[in-house]
Amino acid sequence: MTVKVLAAVAVGEKQTEIQEFDMPDISSDEGLLKVEVVGVCGTDVSYYKKQQEARILGHHVVGYIEKIGTEAAKKWGVKEGDRVAMEEYIPCGQCEHCRTGSYRSCLYTDPRSGGIRYGATPVSLKPSLWGGFSQYLYLHPNAVVHKMAGYVPAVEAALTLPLANGFDWMCIEGGAAPGKIVVIQGPGQQGLACCLAAKAAGAEVIMTGRSTSLRRLELAKELGADHIINVQTEDLVSRVREITGGKMADVVLDVTSGGTAPILSSLEVANKGGKVILGAYKYQAIPELNADLIIQKTLTVKGVRGHSYQSVKMATEFIASGRFPLSKMNSHNYSLEQTDLALKTAGGEGEPSPLLVTVSPWE
Repeated sequence: MTVKVLAAVAVGEKQTEIQEFDMPDISSDEGLLKVEVVGVCGTDVSYYKKQQEARILGHHVVGYIEKIGTEAAKKWGVKEGDRVAMEEYIPCGQCEHCRTGSYRSCLYTDPRSGGIRYGATPVSLKPSLWGGFSQYLYLHPNAVVHKMAGYVPAVEAALTLPLANGFDWMCIEGGAAPGKIVVIQGPGQQGLACCLAAKAAGAEVIMTGRSTSLRRLELAKELGADHIINVQTEDLVSRVREITGGKMADVVLDVTSGGTAPILSSLEVANKGGKVILGAYKYQAIPELNADLIIQKTLTVKGVRGHSYQSVKMATEFIASGRFPLSKMNSHNYSLEQTDLALKTAGGEGEPSPLLVTVSPWE
């Protein structure tokens, strides 16, 4: 008798349903992961909110190696029973991007170009188990896995990829370090992860947000932020000038979800020679952009997306260290049958006050 796997499948606009799939046979260069926990990402919510071909969402995946082929075990350095955190990328390994270590840019990982990626690939492509909202996840020969310490609580392990983005954007790209002042605009999941990464690097952190984000701003303080600013009741530029003694910020990151105003204010609060990092899509042009300010301050303005192998390794080591109260970031944990509610909650249309929302398929 063929063993069946249960998964929550996004089948249409704001609609998921539990479906059964066959447990795949595994060849020597493949594997199978028993999913422990999955963090719900904004990308999952964006797929959930639009009409689409049926797919299993979820790419912030942590689990245990259930089955693994001999070649895959040798290549990944893991064995059955090992706990791992997954990257969403399934790179080709052969193109220029892959060969130079930038596999996040590999076209084979981009679903818009016909590529495959965990949490974004339709179930029509066999063996269908391409997403974390499932009891099991298929491990493609080109999957990227990282060992995860067994003692780390599941909801903390689910922060691996957001924290990897944080380390990539703050430390590798931004150069956060002792003596540096960092301003982070937007206290969502990604902004809080960047706060943690910047503090781990020894920087002074100023977190900004709106009145609707007061709970998250207070959480940022608990996670180590040195200062918080409510931009609706305080003048951002004046407060940063006051906090920094006129120096302003060495690194400014915008990860706000709406509008282009934070990009403009990021340029204002940056110090001469500073870096302004843009990590949130705006889907619109900025006609009022003062390009002269970039020249006058000799600013570096850089767009960032995703993470590198190095930054994921940094994240797993950081989580394993237990230095910060990461469990405070988990607000809701749902069962597989509640995946639809998990997606609604993460998107602001379900239960109130979401932070890190997770799904545990076996609960």
